[in-house]
Amino acid sequence: MIAIDHKGSLVTVAVLGEFTLADYAEFEELVNYKVGFEGPVDIYFDLREMLSFTVDVVWEEIKFSRAHANDFRRIAVVTDSQWLAWSAWLNNAFLDTELRVFDNAEEARAWVGSA
Repeated sequence: MIAIDHKGSLVTVAVLGEFTLADYAEFEELVNYKVGFEGPVDIYFDLREMLSFTVDVVWEEIKFSRAHANDFRRIAVVTDSQWLAWSAWLNNAFLDTELRVFDNAEEARAWVGSA
């Protein structure tokens, strides 16, 4: 399940429990709308409460990132998992954006909000 909020150019996503393809589609829809009408966005992903994700989410993330390589200014990922941090950095290869991984939510919000 995900919780999404957006204010201005910032899209905030918190993943709770399992991250499914339906959740990712909800995120994609909002980002596509904002980018289409407002231009590049900043993303704040809080993955501290994510327990698992489905394999199709990984594939969709790769496709989405490649299609939107220039549509993000900054992406902040908050996680305690080294695996998720590593996969975020790997995904950054497809993006022309600043991406940072944080273990502190306040630091991540401050950084992504300063764009």
